[in-house]
Amino acid sequence: MSILIKPVITEKATAQSEVGNCFTFVVNNKANKIEIKDAVESSYGVSVTSVRTINVRPDRKTRFTKSGMITGKTSAYKKAFVQVAEGETIDLYSNL
Repeated sequence: MSILIKPVITEKATAQSEVGNCFTFVVNNKANKIEIKDAVESSYGVSVTSVRTINVRPDRKTRFTKSGMITGKTSAYKKAFVQVAEGETIDLYSNL
């Protein structure tokens, strides 16, 4: 079971990583905070001070087309905010 799926690279997440030393990841829905902490520490070689998680709900959309009304939704996922110890950093752009 892969715990870390991908890092979140948005303007807000990048600002948090530069200013507050807090990195954001999309993680497995069944992963808990202890598993996320161990996965980040083993993958990136940093010490984690805290982990906060959030379950992101799916967005539902409705479109009116020629063939009728079409409804759809995006998939739900779990997001983790990982606080790294002071003086340490994670280079997310090294393997691009």
